[in-house]
Amino acid sequence: MEATRLTDPAFWATAEPVAPGAVLPDPSADPLGLVWFRTSGSSGRPRWIGLGRDALLLSAAMVNRHLGVRPDDVWGLALPLFHVGGFGVAARAFEAGARLEVAPSRWDAARFPAWVAERGVNHLSLVPTQIHDLVAAGLAAPAGLRTVVVGGGVLAQDEGRRARKLGWPVLASYGMTEAGSQIATQSPELLHEPYLTGPIGILPHWEVSAAEDGRLSIRGASLFSGQLLDTGDGWRFEESAGEWYATGDAGAVGPDGLSVVGRIDSMVKILGELVDPEAVERRLGSSGAVVIAVPDARQGHRLVAVVEDRGMIAETERRVAAYNGKSPGPERIGAVVRVDRIPRSGIGKVLRAELSENFPIGTN
Repeated sequence: MEATRLTDPAFWATAEPVAPGAVLPDPSADPLGLVWFRTSGSSGRPRWIGLGRDALLLSAAMVNRHLGVRPDDVWGLALPLFHVGGFGVAARAFEAGARLEVAPSRWDAARFPAWVAERGVNHLSLVPTQIHDLVAAGLAAPAGLRTVVVGGGVLAQDEGRRARKLGWPVLASYGMTEAGSQIATQSPELLHEPYLTGPIGILPHWEVSAAEDGRLSIRGASLFSGQLLDTGDGWRFEESAGEWYATGDAGAVGPDGLSVVGRIDSMVKILGELVDPEAVERRLGSSGAVVIAVPDARQGHRLVAVVEDRGMIAETERRVAAYNGKSPGPERIGAVVRVDRIPRSGIGKVLRAELSENFPIGTN
């Protein structure tokens, strides 16, 4: 799908299933005519999240109001349409009556500032990896750029402050596919203060609550309408149940907004995408290797295959090469590393958290 189609009123007036930038596996399974985005559940099994057009436009309107977007502004699209963050940019341009400019599909940090300046872009949505690249190269932001909403992961405080010194008006946000994009976004008024990762102001169309264990739940008019689940024998539509949706994130809600502390489950974000290391390990198919996620300054996390036996290294590397060749970037394994001992429980279960915490930083 071309991004310009989303600026056509006809797209928003129809009621047909569509998957921007992707191919929906079974459109006939959708009884509501939703907009679909592929994601992964905690088990790693693929699923598709469906959102109504009204919900997506409401999300776009709330973000535009929050950022002060005007009809004569320009939204720059530098994320893929199959990601709800990229789709949301096009939706905001349509909702505001603003111009949409689409960046080249291949990310090139060195050329990006010039593109922003040439196209007169005022507002962007980027992921932390892109900010990292701009900061690492010492690239200054063009004049006229007023907001950069950072989603798909947490932009570290130090990196955010370096970005602002270079003129990039970065604002932390919190969102998810199930919410049609943003749930909470920092105010542009905070651009005159040092960058902080939180708290993040909750947008007015959302309610957020935190359970005793910290698990966040959300309620609002932009919540997804249903999902397509892979049963193994086909795709089944499952309508969204109830007003509240329990996320996999942990955090706290206070008078100044939302503070997110991490994931409840085992999934991590790599290059802005949720990845389940255990699911990757299962697909790797090596009984002697454990796949874990370790912190990475550019990607958020990176996957590493860990082995104890030196004799397993060559075989694991062959398996990793074959696996990486047919896997998307965020799900690829970056290295095979040997450790003296993989910690296990009394019944032999790998203690992943302990292994990740004690992983030898700097090992390649």
